[in-house]
Order: sequence, then C-alpha cells, then structure tokens
Amino acid sequence: MSKKSEDKISFDKQQWQHEQQAMALLSSLNYRTGELSSYLHNIANGISDLIKVDWTVVTLCQKGFEKVLASSIDMGDGEHVYSLHGSLTGTVIEMGQLLTVEDALKYPDYGEVPEGYCSYLGIPLRTAQGEVIGTICAFHQQAREFTKEEIQIAELFADRAATAIDHYHLYQQQCQFNQVLEAKVEQRTQELRVAQAKLVEQERLAAIGEFAAIIVHEIRNPLTTTIMGLKYSQKNLLSEAAQERLSLAVNEASRLERLLSEILLYAKPQILQLCELDVNEFLNELLVTLCEMPEALSRKIEFIPASRAVKFLGDKDKLKQVFINIVRNAWEAVSPGDVVKCEVDYSCVDQVCIHVCNGGEPIPPEVLSKLTQPFFSTKSTGTGLGLAITKRIINAHGGELFIQSEVVGGTRVSVKLPVAN
Repeated sequence: MSKKSEDKISFDKQQWQHEQQAMALLSSLNYRTGELSSYLHNIANGISDLIKVDWTVVTLCQKGFEKVLASSIDMGDGEHVYSLHGSLTGTVIEMGQLLTVEDALKYPDYGEVPEGYCSYLGIPLRTAQGEVIGTICAFHQQAREFTKEEIQIAELFADRAATAIDHYHLYQQQCQFNQVLEAKVEQRTQELRVAQAKLVEQERLAAIGEFAAIIVHEIRNPLTTTIMGLKYSQKNLLSEAAQERLSLAVNEASRLERLLSEILLYAKPQILQLCELDVNEFLNELLVTLCEMPEALSRKIEFIPASRAVKFLGDKDKLKQVFINIVRNAWEAVSPGDVVKCEVDYSCVDQVCIHVCNGGEPIPPEVLSKLTQPFFSTKSTGTGLGLAITKRIINAHGGELFIQSEVVGGTRVSVKLPVAN
C-alpha cells in the first residue's frame, strides 16, 4: 500500500473518530425545561473540545447588545453584556449567516475580536420560525482555518442551542401566562364568591324583612293601644308610686316601639335614591342639623373639609342618618366640653374617606369586633341596631365602614365612599 493511501486511511479514521466523538457528545446532552444555563455551558465546552479552540461563548442578541449566556471559560460573576456595534458578532447578526475569519488582525473588515484572540468562527442561532436570536462564537488565540467538518460540528451544536433557547423563552412565556391566568382565575373566583355572598345575604335579609314586617305589624298595633292606655292612666292616677310605675312602663313600651321600628329598618332592603353630592356641601349642611341636637349643647364638632371639590353618588337622607348616628355615638363617648373631629380625606383618587374621631376611652378589642353585629350594644338603653343599620346603608352605597380604637388616639370611625366618575 502506498504512503498516500495510508495517509488517506489514517485521515478518514481520524475524521470518523472525530465525528463519533461529536455524536456521542451530542447524544449525552440532556436539556430539561428551565435548566438552560448548564445545558448551554455544556454546548460551549463541547465545541471548544471538539474543534480545538481556546474560547467558545453562546450569546443572546437583542436591540444592539449581546448577552453571554454560556462560556467555556470562567468570565467571573455577574451579567456580561456588550455592544454589537463594530464587533464580529454584530456582523454575524447583521448578515444572518455563518462567518469564519482566519486572522481578524490581518482582515479587520468584519469587525473586532476580543483582546488576545485572532481567529473566529461565528454561527447565527435561529428559531424554528427563522428568527436570529443569538450566536455561537468560537475564538482562538492563533490564526487558523476552520475545516468543513469543524463548521458542521459547530452548526450541529448551534441548532441544539437555538432550540433550547427558543424552548426556554416559550417556557418562560408559558409560565408568565399561567401566572396571569391563575391571578385572573383567583380574582374572578373571589369576585364570584363576593357576588354569591351578597346574593345569599340579600335573600336572607329579604326573608328576614318579610318575616320582620309581619311580626312588627302584629306587635305594633297592640303595643300602640297599650301605650295609649298607660298614658291615659298617667293623667288620672295621682299616687306617686303609681306614677313611677306607669312612667317606667311607658318608657319601656316606647323603647320597644323604637326597637320594632329599627328592626323593620334593618331588615327591609336598602332602596337608594341616588344623587350627586359634593362632600363638603353635604357635611356643612349636616353640621346645621347636628348643632340642633341635645348632645351638641355641651359638646363641639370640628370640621376639616376636603382641599378641593369631591363628588360622590349617595342617598342624601340615608347618609344623613348614617353620620348623625356616628357623630351622636362619638359625642356620647366624650365628656362635656370635648371636641369631636370630622375630617375629609381625599388621598385616594377613586374614593373619599370621612373620619369621625373622638378622644374618649378606647373600646376593648373584644367589643370592637362586635359593634356592627345586630342587637349588640354597650348602652343600657340601646337597641344594638344603630351601627348595624349604618353599615348596611354604607355597604349599599358600595362603601366600607371601619372602626379603630386606641389608647392614644381614641376612637376613629371611617366611612369610605366611591367617588363619582
């Protein structure tokens, strides 16, 4: 056998072994969704080993910059982002084609290489749709040519890298979509729960209202007759002991009559007569009514209006009832001569908050949580429906009622109402 034939056989054997090595390395690469960095690192190392270059990087290229995703040598901590302008990598992205440069120092027309390197192999990374998203760049410190077989090997690895990056981005998009979808499902579920709770509450109150109306009607008629009889007897009985007993009976009967009225008010549906109200004008008008109340003779109220005009939709009469009840409770909690503060807060664009504050004794936490429950009262003569009715009216307006009580600041009742668009 001739020397030439032996050399050819040896070359073919080496090439076959090289290809086998490349196929074995490709087969060993195992990409799992979300593990992009280690996968690309193996690709960069594989190219450096197989085609015998000093440095290989996998880059993601966007908006004129390249970000190194993987490197066959340690580049240190942190992100490595570089401008594509004037670089060999930028030329590959611009051309969208493979580029080899035997000696970049001798042929600088295609762009600059990193300091200390001379030859270059750049392969664009394409998605399944043909979009160029990055490159695989192989650098060598000495000038050298890249054989057809070496380029084919690099291209095989580039296909794997492009597919992995594309899949990773799709996976990230899917994760983001799932998060958005889960958030929307959770939001919608919560909205349905709230709507269902409101519907159940409306049905419950409608049933209670119907029952309460019947009971109140049946009790009110004989109660009215009883009160009339007691008052008649008061005019004709002169005994002091009898007068005291009759007075007590009349007071209790009157309290029972008020309780029946409040039960009916609480139980029946809240039908609102809405109109556009200016919060400052509404509260100024309310102050006139409040100042005529008996509690106002020995107590004061300080009004701090909104700094600018704020309008909301509300039932004027029902909201007057709400704030009269809140201010009366505040006055009853303080000593004669003390001041109750009413302040308008418009720090939020979509809602206005009206605070009624008093410096009285703090309400214990175990009592605070029950204040808006029907028939719960801390007053000996109270019906326990005042704040319950107040809360129902506020909720019917799409608002919220909050009660806070502290040793230092006293008690603050806040009514939040949506602002009119």
